Amino acid sequence: MTDSVIKVPDLGGTDAVEVIEVSVGVGDQITEGQSLVVVESDKASMEIPSPASGEVIEVMVAEGSEVAEGDPLLRLKEGADAPETVTQQQAEVPESASTLDEGAEEVAAPVLEQPGEPTVLDVAVPDLGGADIVEIIEISVAVGDVVSEGDSLLVLESDKASMDMPAPASGTISAIKVEVGASVSEGDAVFSLTTVEGSSGSESQAPASIAPPAAEAAPTAAVAPAAAAPISPPPTETVAPTKPGANGAHAGPAVRKLARELGVELSKVSGTGPKSRITKEDLHEFVKKAVKGDGATSSGFSIAPMPEIDFAQFGPVNARPMTKMEKVTAANMQRSWLTVPHVTHFDNADITELESFRQSLKKEMEQRGVKVSPVAFIIKAVAMTLRAVPAFNVSIGSDGQSVIEKDYVHVGMAVDTPNGLFVPVIRDVDKKGVWEVAADIIELAGKAKARKLKMDEMQGACFTVSSLGAIGGTGFTPIVNTPEVGILGVSNSSVQPVFADGEFKPRTLLPLALSYDHRVINGGDAGRFMTHLAASLADLRRLLL
Repeated sequence: MTDSVIKVPDLGGTDAVEVIEVSVGVGDQITEGQSLVVVESDKASMEIPSPASGEVIEVMVAEGSEVAEGDPLLRLKEGADAPETVTQQQAEVPESASTLDEGAEEVAAPVLEQPGEPTVLDVAVPDLGGADIVEIIEISVAVGDVVSEGDSLLVLESDKASMDMPAPASGTISAIKVEVGASVSEGDAVFSLTTVEGSSGSESQAPASIAPPAAEAAPTAAVAPAAAAPISPPPTETVAPTKPGANGAHAGPAVRKLARELGVELSKVSGTGPKSRITKEDLHEFVKKAVKGDGATSSGFSIAPMPEIDFAQFGPVNARPMTKMEKVTAANMQRSWLTVPHVTHFDNADITELESFRQSLKKEMEQRGVKVSPVAFIIKAVAMTLRAVPAFNVSIGSDGQSVIEKDYVHVGMAVDTPNGLFVPVIRDVDKKGVWEVAADIIELAGKAKARKLKMDEMQGACFTVSSLGAIGGTGFTPIVNTPEVGILGVSNSSVQPVFADGEFKPRTLLPLALSYDHRVINGGDAGRFMTHLAASLADLRRLLL
């Protein structure tokens, strides 16, 4: 029997992590692959498994302590043939297998096959870009279908976007393990894929799902060569329990981030997850009760619950459940309206010359295959105005005590679709010409209507433009899309008589409504923003200044 020190493996670029749970104690008999500790970075939680079987003779960390790669975790009395330390085993483990970074590439499990022999791959849900749980809204293949690497297998929908899940290799669908409407998370197995003979090399890859304990693992058609136990990929937020943080609450990084966005104190929320762990559903339920006034008040004020009404007594009705997008939009709008002190500033922009110039571009639009709408000029003008009036290019910090000033200009645009309102983001608008902005609008609006927007295409906006265009109306008061501090509402333009130079002249006027967060924006800032914007739209040469 030999004693060995188990150390912290490669953390995928993370400098230090917190030990949130120690799963073993002195004297415990453990098996290879058994969880030793659970660590947490600012992005994810992760279990560190044992590289060997044996008896724990010393635990060298405690809950709440911070550790880094190579730090000792515990001392293990193991067999003579067992690996000496985790660091020795780590040399044989793919680097991606131990990453804690949610933004990293998909974890790929190499499976070796004999030339000419088919291999069955378990295809799992890849990295979801920060989403916790997503819903399957479409399955694009059937058992027996032959697919090529990169072909869409199914369509997933999170609270913010829809995304295709591509095939990791070419082959034949041999089993479908999910159905439309099911909820899945990163690492969940969804398909079995049998590689077509000769279609792949000696090594095939599929996103690795979270492996069950070795004693329960089912045999597969292709077995990887014997090696030290691989370090599990990062589990999703619901897998690893967490210890109470500074506020005494069990919660993972994503839940804590959501709590900060909602302004909820976690110590007041009751957790329904394992070990009283707080889930996102617990947060939503807490906020729902607070809005209804169920024991939660602000300065003695509470909102009375909506009365129950039987609408059927007035005539025929049809009740349908709200879609996920409708629920998310409703929750976000209600949160913004209740937490942000809104003020709306109105003005008209004279776009007579802009429209004349835009009409002169029709032939060039046909040649380029890009239609330039008034919105393209508006979004470009908004970007340059954000540079000129940087008070609008900020967000309030999650602590509520700081202001985050941004040195980039990304503009969101509200897109009305049959599936609800989507807000894709055009990046670095201040660095692009109007032709580029127009092309981005066409591409992103098309993706929104086809429910093909990726998660990162709906994040990072500094400001939002919501245009009713030709739908109609002379004005409206848009709700600020927090954590942004401003949003521009654009209504339908019209030709009106304007008195200038001693006479009335027909001018094309565009109604604008600027709603802003009065916690950080004052009336003077709003006036300067709208004046600069209207002047830029009236004379496009100002965009060059």
